[in-house]
Amino acid sequence: MNNDSHFKKIRKEYRLYSLSISNTKKLPIEQFKFWYKEAVEKNLSQPNAISLATINEALKPTLRMVLFKGLIDDAFTFYTNYESKKGKDIEKNKNVALLFFWDCLERQIRIEGSAQKISREESENYFNSRPKGAQISAIVSPQSDVISSREELEKKYKTAENNQNITCPENWGGYKVIPSYFEFWQGREGRLHDRIVYELEDNSWNKRRLAP
Repeated sequence: MNNDSHFKKIRKEYRLYSLSISNTKKLPIEQFKFWYKEAVEKNLSQPNAISLATINEALKPTLRMVLFKGLIDDAFTFYTNYESKKGKDIEKNKNVALLFFWDCLERQIRIEGSAQKISREESENYFNSRPKGAQISAIVSPQSDVISSREELEKKYKTAENNQNITCPENWGGYKVIPSYFEFWQGREGRLHDRIVYELEDNSWNKRRLAP
């Protein structure tokens, strides 16, 4: 079997739900909350996993998975090392995109917006709520830097385990993504998918349907 025939066999029909202008909420954040609550209640594996796209200095997009950690003032939060590649990208260019994909619900949500750091107090509060192992990892890992070996990293981790005074590093914290665009995608049979978008125009959300 060649590769082309293998890929052709990977096909799924979407039949679970439909989406329309009339059955979506007036505000996109309310529609997000409605869908997200359903994803959580369905016990999906990590419904808070999102793809985060940033733009680097060469104006090339880069993409990775992060974990959505809740809403602050209707903005989407995640946490990272500020000196990581994504942190450096955001420092140069605040424009980012997020993607939630829930295969079991045949849904995805695209979000575009501007990223900014949350308050130091909010970052420290979240850091202090994390398991000790996650706290230590945030301290010892020079995220995105080249390291000589895993053994080097593990040695730093073991040394830090003995530290009784673990505090949030200054180069670690949260971002919030202030949205200006939402797209709610519902898979439909025959690839006639439903796509409802909300765009922020003059401080008001305009809702439209897009062709699949």
